[in-house]
Amino acid sequence: MEQEKDQAKVSRRRFLEASSAMLVVAAGVQAAQGQEKQIRSADHHLPNESQPVQNNDPLDKENPSSVWAPPTDSGGQPPFKYSFSLSHKRQEEGGWTRQVTVRDLPISKKMAGVQMRLITGGIRELHWHVGAEWALMLYGNARITAVDQEGRSHVSDVTKGDLWIFPGGIPHSIQGLGPDGCEFLLVFNDGNFNEFDTFLLTDWMTHTPPEVLAKNFGVPESTFDKVPKKELFIFERPLPRPLAEEQKQAEAGTGRVPHSFDFKPAEMKPTKVSRGGEVKIVDQKIWPATNIAAAIVTLKPGGLRELHWHPNEDEWQYYVEGKGRMTVFSAGGHARTMDFQEGDVGYIDKSVPHYIENTGDTDLTFIEVFPTPFYGDISLAEWLAHTPSRLVDQHIQVGEDFLAKIPKKEMIITSE
Repeated sequence: MEQEKDQAKVSRRRFLEASSAMLVVAAGVQAAQGQEKQIRSADHHLPNESQPVQNNDPLDKENPSSVWAPPTDSGGQPPFKYSFSLSHKRQEEGGWTRQVTVRDLPISKKMAGVQMRLITGGIRELHWHVGAEWALMLYGNARITAVDQEGRSHVSDVTKGDLWIFPGGIPHSIQGLGPDGCEFLLVFNDGNFNEFDTFLLTDWMTHTPPEVLAKNFGVPESTFDKVPKKELFIFERPLPRPLAEEQKQAEAGTGRVPHSFDFKPAEMKPTKVSRGGEVKIVDQKIWPATNIAAAIVTLKPGGLRELHWHPNEDEWQYYVEGKGRMTVFSAGGHARTMDFQEGDVGYIDKSVPHYIENTGDTDLTFIEVFPTPFYGDISLAEWLAHTPSRLVDQHIQVGEDFLAKIPKKEMIITSE
């Protein structure tokens, strides 16, 4: 009996020792769980952030928000950036051209872009295409020509910062002027657009029988003996005659187009100015000829193109100068941040919220282009400012005092 009592005491002591050990382990586990393990660092020195294998360092440096995404990024948001530097450049005697279309940037379904350089005297052959052509002069000077459905003419000279629009089906041309030709950006309201597959004057005449051409114009067939057998596309010729002389000749009998196909943003006041920068909105309200809307945005260092979305159409972007980053948020809690600089293209689907921030030490200038005659957006601040404050606070718990201080008018651009 005494032996059984001793055995019971030993068993009870072992049970208590084991229990104490389990409690110590459990306490350690709870303590570890209470201290979240660091998985991110500002200088990326942690073991789980190391990159032992050699990488494309120049590309990594250009895209820090992809290499080290902000912790707020989430999910599989597809890429919304492509650089003209990655595009094939077609070189001709009169200049060069390259493009970014839906074939390069799959998200860009409704718009495509082209960069083109024309030397002094370089001509983009007389042509037309199905989609409308919106353009921004990036450098130099050019002469543009066009003829509308009523036979009315447009001939003008454009310089850096000017815009032009050629509606779909309108035949036109572009020629580089002195002293060093030009370089410009073209945007088309068709993601499948192909700059190398347009309706060209020489192509059409080459593939029309000479006897038909003779009958059409009422002249001998020999008139067309020297028509080129191959497209000219971009070619070099002497500079045009004086502008006034060519305008008079082209407008004879029918006159000039009623609404100019070119526009000078430099002559307009900014639509909005703040400490963070300025924006100029150019749409059919102030430029009757255009069926493509645009915003020209300049952000000062630290400036922010506020959180917003466009409910009426997709947005195509081109970064003219400076450095920035854009975060795009999509339904389902997905968000992605990408970095941009000169020559990059960005694209955001209709109604998808986003913002752009200047991350450099110089001004960031970019354009927003929309395949619609009129510009429209809704900002996060504007939404919250005009929704009952109690309702908003019940959602995000920021306090009604904060909500009352949100400006009632859209800021568009903010600053630090």
